[in-house]
Amino acid sequence: MKQKKRVLVIGGAGFLGSHVADSLSEQGHEVTIYDMKKSRYLRKEQKQIIGDILDEAMINKALKGIQVVYHMAGISDIEESFQRPVDTVKFNILGTTIILEACLKNKIEKFLFASSAYVYSDSGSFYRISKQACELIIEGYAEKGNLPYVILRYGSLYGERADRRNSIFRMLEDALTTGKISYAGDGSEKREFIHVKDAADLSVEALQDRYNGQNLILTGVDSINYSELLKMLNEMMHGKLKIEFKKNKSKTHYALTPYSFNPKLGRKLVTNPHIDLGQGLLNMISQIHHDLHPELKDKFGLLVNEK
Repeated sequence: MKQKKRVLVIGGAGFLGSHVADSLSEQGHEVTIYDMKKSRYLRKEQKQIIGDILDEAMINKALKGIQVVYHMAGISDIEESFQRPVDTVKFNILGTTIILEACLKNKIEKFLFASSAYVYSDSGSFYRISKQACELIIEGYAEKGNLPYVILRYGSLYGERADRRNSIFRMLEDALTTGKISYAGDGSEKREFIHVKDAADLSVEALQDRYNGQNLILTGVDSINYSELLKMLNEMMHGKLKIEFKKNKSKTHYALTPYSFNPKLGRKLVTNPHIDLGQGLLNMISQIHHDLHPELKDKFGLLVNEK
């Protein structure tokens, strides 16, 4: 029987963090969320603390009695990070250091960090740089205070609770509101999309001691290029979408792989069975359509306007 832990999910009100918090609760762990904003997804068995990761006193207070910390907070959008390098350093690097210092003071049993598959890529700009720095700082604190840790390198996430910072969400919302998807690229770019629920479940599996000190790569099982993905979406929308390819002027994203040579290896962790990409996209379409048309209610599989 797995031992239940008292867990703090920092950034637990966000897209990935809220799913990780849910997966932890479903496994019977005692979950507290720490975030600057109130979680829309807070479960009755979860608690929340409103706070800033740069507030050392609040972080230390939040860690009292906690055994495990998941750190999912900071600036996670690559384009936003490119536009806000100072804030990226402040929230991603300094914020992580403040949390690690508090972990040692409060004798935390394990620290799990949300990194990125971009971390040893030539792409990703200041976002990638901040994650590289954080991984090195984590290793330093592990040596300084014998802090067990796991680094979780997430790939391309999609799923419910995303917003326009997520590429799949942007495409689906544009498809539903304008009937058009404008994609910056030629369509040959490949991704291994992983549903956020699968990523969250794997993040909880990473609690096992056998993963201590490891860098785990959490990406999808299969790769798909954007032209295939857009064709799939068009079929789901009954062939009525207008799809436009534009020249990509951004140098912050990779084309075929986020990986470039580096002797420090990561271990890929996969889940099987996993959420099928097509089914996951349909679920997102349903969620976005519901958010766009809250007046429609689902009755016997039909959308009905009760007004």
